[in-house]
Amino acid sequence: MNPSGQLRMMVFASLLAALMTAGAYMSIPVGPVPIVLQNMFVFLAGLLLGSRWGPASVGVYLLAGACGLPVFAGGMGGIGRIVGPTGGYLIGYLPAVFIIGYISTRGASRFSFDIAAMIGGTIILYACGLTWLKTLTGMPWPKALAVGMYPFLIGDALKIVAAAAIAKGLRPVIQVAGSAQPGLVK
Repeated sequence: MNPSGQLRMMVFASLLAALMTAGAYMSIPVGPVPIVLQNMFVFLAGLLLGSRWGPASVGVYLLAGACGLPVFAGGMGGIGRIVGPTGGYLIGYLPAVFIIGYISTRGASRFSFDIAAMIGGTIILYACGLTWLKTLTGMPWPKALAVGMYPFLIGDALKIVAAAAIAKGLRPVIQVAGSAQPGLVK
């Protein structure tokens, strides 16, 4: 990728990190795990930036939060959030965005591949988040599922459909010269 393409992708990665922050501010507390919009922007980072730049975007977001900037749900920041009850979800964003980017770029931007990629990413996100939540709080699995997954399934399904539709409209804007999709650029 040429230097201007690299710069362009850095700008897009930074923009998506900022959108993750905005999505975290849209927080509805419903127990130890709040309802947030930030995971939709994580999904978009994977779809639009691929398996290389998507994790870079999430990494910038997590690093900003770990350094104490108020980028996490409810305007919070600090390493305590990463090691707290919702830390597994935050850390789970990294493998989730990688898988979403990897699968979606193999599907040549087809809607069905995008949906499958985000479902796979969501499974990884829940695996990381629920395992951490259960381990840290000592909750039995049924309670961890009740507070950390079940209330979010319908909202996550809606976010997946919305992210796929948004990605379909934004991909032409994010194209890098000489590449059909940024995620395909090595």
